[in-house]
Amino acid sequence: MTATATATATRRPPRRKPTREELKPGECLCDHCTGKCCRYFSLPIDTPTTWDDYDSIRWYLAHQHVLIYVEKGTWYLLVMTRCNYLRSDNRCGIYFNRPGICREYKTTNCEYDADWSFDKIFETPEQIWEYAEAVLPPRRRPRDRTPVEGLPIVTIGE
Repeated sequence: MTATATATATRRPPRRKPTREELKPGECLCDHCTGKCCRYFSLPIDTPTTWDDYDSIRWYLAHQHVLIYVEKGTWYLLVMTRCNYLRSDNRCGIYFNRPGICREYKTTNCEYDADWSFDKIFETPEQIWEYAEAVLPPRRRPRDRTPVEGLPIVTIGE
C-alpha cells in the first residue's frame, strides 16, 4: 500500500455534531457550534411601501455580504460579517465582557441545528427592483423640463 493510500485509509470521517436532544446534561451547544450567530448581524427595517423605499433597499444590496429577508411579515437587513472577537476555536474572546445583545442571546432558539428559511429573500439590487415592479403601481416618469427649442428665454430685470 502506498503512503497516500495508507493516509486515506486511516482518515477518520468528520465528527458529526450532536443534535440538541443528544447533548448530555450541563453540556453547551456552543461547544459543538461553528459560531454561526457570530458571523452575521441582522436588523429590522421599515417595510417598503414606495419606490423610494425600494430604491434605498436596492442601495443596501449594492454592497457585498448583504441581503434582505422577510420573516413573519417583518423586513430585515442582514450583514454577513464575522465578529472581531470570535476566536479560531469559535468561542468568544471577550465572553465575560461581551455586549448586552450577546449576553441576552440564548441557545434555546439559536440556529445551531437549523438552516435559514425565510418568507422572502433578496440578494441583488435587480431582485428587489423586480419585486418592486411586481407589487407597486408603475412609476411616474419625471416631466421633461428642458426648454423647447425655438422659444426665447426671457429674463426679467435686465
